[in-house]
Amino acid sequence: MMQDACESLAVPDAGRSQLCPLQAALAAPRSVEGYDDFCRIALSLCRFIGAAYTTGASDCWEAAYRFADETPGVADSPLLVARAAALVRILRSGRPCELCFMPPSCRRLSKDETELMRLLAAARRKQPGELESVVCQFVGNENEIATTRAVNALAFC
Repeated sequence: MMQDACESLAVPDAGRSQLCPLQAALAAPRSVEGYDDFCRIALSLCRFIGAAYTTGASDCWEAAYRFADETPGVADSPLLVARAAALVRILRSGRPCELCFMPPSCRRLSKDETELMRLLAAARRKQPGELESVVCQFVGNENEIATTRAVNALAFC
């Protein structure tokens, strides 16, 4: 039997309280507004790719490529789509449930998208240890190396 993620509320830890995972996700920014243009482009691609996995429709893949082709400043759109797809594929593996993606034009972020944006932002900041910490929180140790590589490849495409 699985334990509910929010069965416990706050747990004191050296004088400060930690939020349960659901509370922490709700406290995180839930809008694309706080992220740079590249992260927003990557999110839109991941949303198209997520829709392709969910629906099985090839139109979603075509939309991802068309979006990348039409986005100003994207030098190699096929490579960008491939790297976004690789990251989505890795993030989907080993999960008990599907990733939750909003529609590509939506300004709000799902919980999974909030974590994805944290991953991309951490990779782009190039702070030692920050990305690894965020990756561990999102995927755990089983996909840590592959996820870190995929996030870095996408973040600097």
